[in-house]
Amino acid sequence: MTILVTGGAGFIGSNFIFFMLENHPEDRIVCLDKLTYAGNLSTLKDVMDDPNFRFVKLDICDREGVYKLFEEEKPDVVVNFAAESHVDRSIENPEVFLQTNILGTQVLMDACRKYGIQRFHQVGTDEVYGDLPLDRPDLFFTETTPIHASSPYSASKASADLLVLAYHRTFGLPVTISRCSNNYGPYQFPEKLIPLMIANALNDKPLPVYGKGENVRDWLYVEDHCKAIDRILREGRDGEVYNIGGHNEMRNIDIVKLICKTLGKPESLITYVTDRKGHDMRYAIDPAKIHSELGWLPETKFADGIRKTIQWYLDHKTWWEEIISGDYQNYYQRMYGNR
Repeated sequence: MTILVTGGAGFIGSNFIFFMLENHPEDRIVCLDKLTYAGNLSTLKDVMDDPNFRFVKLDICDREGVYKLFEEEKPDVVVNFAAESHVDRSIENPEVFLQTNILGTQVLMDACRKYGIQRFHQVGTDEVYGDLPLDRPDLFFTETTPIHASSPYSASKASADLLVLAYHRTFGLPVTISRCSNNYGPYQFPEKLIPLMIANALNDKPLPVYGKGENVRDWLYVEDHCKAIDRILREGRDGEVYNIGGHNEMRNIDIVKLICKTLGKPESLITYVTDRKGHDMRYAIDPAKIHSELGWLPETKFADGIRKTIQWYLDHKTWWEEIISGDYQNYYQRMYGNR
């Protein structure tokens, strides 16, 4: 089948493309990405010549362009990773998050209705549930936990999820939604916690930690996430939401200290900064539904995943150094500007 992957030049989307091309060589992957600041085409350079892969530079809000692509490729499945996703940026400029995350999702679903589709899968986030108290380790997010968004980012993702479910009920569009915990692994844009701390530590720069660093996140290795989405696409029930969690709860400060220890850097690099507005304290997912219905469980323990992740950033300094310098944004023009 032909799978349209939006946002495929980003962190999770690119890892999903690599996973699918390796594990499902019978499928064709079409990647749509606007190449905003977080989309890095050089991430996909090793698959650009794969006969089962095509890259298209396009904004999901561009209705005419999206419809044209659907006419050309006639995708069987759409997996929507495309989203503005950094909470701090959503606090600075909420509007772009509403445009991409809500209206862009609507454009994609309208194209699915117009041209036909076997499955539209919306990649969501556990942040739509708000947060959990630190003193209640017995509480977890389930698929029936009420939506309680804390930031413009999570509100835009919650809105998109509700729109997806509405299109399923109103128009009969075959949809699924997954809501995942914090991902980590190769190719993550170095504004996020783990790659930022790795890059700064290697350069002996301050390691900025919000508040006291006591915020708890449930960490999911990106390959485990890709496997879960693949399982949902092939076996998930239409109209259902599936939570994808890693069973790896860690405090931010403990992760930063672990990175320092692994890299042989002093904890004196840690700098505590003013906390983020509306900062959620704890996320924790109960993945019982996807386990019982689809047989998925996370395979990567955090100790193993963080070790592999740190080693990847050590082995691929050029990739993230180009991002920090801004050179990566010229890659598309260098590679394709004259074609």
